[in-house]
Amino acid sequence: MKKPSGFLGVISLFVLVSACGPKGESTAEIKPESLADKPPAEQKIKLIDRELLFGNPSRFQGRLSPDGSKMSFRAPLDGVMNLWVAPAGNIDAAEPVTRDTGRGIPAHFWALDSEHLLYIRDENGDENWHLYSIDLNTKDIVDLSPYKGVQAQMVAQSEAHPGLVIVGMNDRDPRWHDLYKVDLKSAKRELILENDGFASFFLDNDLNLRLATESTPSGGFNVFEWRDEDWLQLFEIPVEDTFTTQILGFDASNSGIYILDSRGRDKAALVHMSLESDETELLAESKLADISDVFFHPRNHEPIAYAVNVHTNSWTALQEDYADDFAALNAKVEGDFSILASTLDASKWVLYTDRGNASPVYQVFQRDGNKLQELFVTNPKLAGLPLAKMYPQTIRSRDGKDLVSYLTLPANADKNGSVSAPVPLVLLVHGGPWGRDNFGYSGEVQWLANRGYAVLQVNFRASTGFGKDFVNAGNGEWAGAMHNDLIDAVDWAIAQGITSPDKVAIMGGSYGGYATLVGLTFTPEKFACGVDIVGPSNLYTLLDSVPPYWESFRNTLHAAVGDPETPEGKKLLQERSPLNRADKIVRPLLIGQGANDPRVKQAESDQIVAAMKDKGIPVTYILYPDEGHGFQKPENNLSFYAATEAFLADCIGGRYQPIGGDLAESSIQVVHGADFVPGLSQALDKAKMIATNLETAE
Repeated sequence: MKKPSGFLGVISLFVLVSACGPKGESTAEIKPESLADKPPAEQKIKLIDRELLFGNPSRFQGRLSPDGSKMSFRAPLDGVMNLWVAPAGNIDAAEPVTRDTGRGIPAHFWALDSEHLLYIRDENGDENWHLYSIDLNTKDIVDLSPYKGVQAQMVAQSEAHPGLVIVGMNDRDPRWHDLYKVDLKSAKRELILENDGFASFFLDNDLNLRLATESTPSGGFNVFEWRDEDWLQLFEIPVEDTFTTQILGFDASNSGIYILDSRGRDKAALVHMSLESDETELLAESKLADISDVFFHPRNHEPIAYAVNVHTNSWTALQEDYADDFAALNAKVEGDFSILASTLDASKWVLYTDRGNASPVYQVFQRDGNKLQELFVTNPKLAGLPLAKMYPQTIRSRDGKDLVSYLTLPANADKNGSVSAPVPLVLLVHGGPWGRDNFGYSGEVQWLANRGYAVLQVNFRASTGFGKDFVNAGNGEWAGAMHNDLIDAVDWAIAQGITSPDKVAIMGGSYGGYATLVGLTFTPEKFACGVDIVGPSNLYTLLDSVPPYWESFRNTLHAAVGDPETPEGKKLLQERSPLNRADKIVRPLLIGQGANDPRVKQAESDQIVAAMKDKGIPVTYILYPDEGHGFQKPENNLSFYAATEAFLADCIGGRYQPIGGDLAESSIQVVHGADFVPGLSQALDKAKMIATNLETAE
């Protein structure tokens, strides 16, 4: 599967700052003094325990081995997400193949030999990812990148070369990833190319290095082909196409490549390009949005189908032989679906299906007979709970742009997408900003809706998926037109009677955290309060402190945000930095930060907290010493959202589950302002007492 993330791949400020899944259910109570103010219908809605929404899922990330004989997934082992493997179709026989006791394993995938399972892991959120291999016959685990401070990048593998993977490692120079051929059993590596300036590499289906990209001074990229023992420029990706153009891979003959290409058009289309003649063939396009996903046959490397995602995913078969399969899927699948993986013969596909108001389900589609079978439900304990519906919306900005958005309403107040009386609202801003909000289940959204809040998610300009004009409309508009889009969406919700002007909070992670700080500094009376999670406060120091391996992305960042090396750019960065307007804050602010964040470093939160303290402005600052860009440990997520829940209830009046003992197992450090969140000081004292007693008992 090829999911476009722009020509830059996965580089972004954004990481999902949420978790979901059950550990157990308790009998939580509504805040007693709020009952008299609530209508009877709201009192009848069950308060869902936070642990069900932010704890580990029962199982997640289901996959089939390439030969279809085995299945794998992530699931808790002693409370930590580990990898499990079972014979295909016999999930009861699953056994753990890892025994991680730290932050857990965030992602895994299969080697094409079906005998090895691969996964990544970092240390406490530092994003120095190591790549590991598990031999499923011996259960031996090998670190394929066993070098201090290295960040490994999985680049390629081939069915024709079992037992080998191509990996990028930056242990020689932290700015650039050298390219290695690595043995899955021994971790022995063989240098393919010493890299002194290439951003990315593309190998053909026989693992021959063929293409590389290099950043241009303007922020675009040049694509080079290795030909006649030299790198020759093949074509250029202009800066305006950087986020909407991406090489997907080689065709079966290794003589051409598939590209998601926005050059010469607005929306990214699927194109085939011959490397011999440079001629291109248009295979698929949409006038509504970029192509959001392409499903390739793993063995013959032909595109089978593509998806376009405006409000939800819509799949179209590219080959007549598969038309009946997608007709069957569209008829059988409830809600939205993505195709995550396939067996090498393309006979079985792994689907992720999502209705939005129920636990997502992993399913296997078998082409023979068009059979759809459940692999597992991610969080079965959510069944029967009062989960809220998500309603796609299109909101018009003040300058005429369509903002694809999602509105979720409290279950008791939902009148088919509207409300009879205004309810408090949380504007939940996505990160990136080069990402997007999608339709689907979110523990964070369900938590807010269950507490009595409408939740509004807006794909503001610079969000990806809606064409290059929409992305580039955000250039130079941090805290400018990008923020205006958010304000326009809030005004829409007020005009629709969904909420009232004095009952709107803003919340988000990464860029969403920045948007929160912008909301409280540039429009200080628009929001009743804000929750900033790993958000930058100073754009100048943000750009000055990006990880060294973002060197190839630096020019693109400068083009989109502001160039600190020019007087005009430096002035723009200063003007658009919330830190420089901290004295304007008049509403409550809660900040969450990971101490090891390599993207938005701790200094970004430290700076604005110090400025607010100097001005005597109340702020609550929560720090996690074992987290990075977002919170991965369920106990840390649980503790932060417990504090956030009390904070929001005090600010805009929703229901809340008392903090109770939800801090006890976390690493939470309240650096400043515990007394500004109801119950937080007492919960901290209780957590310290529990920890002391445990130490004594040991």
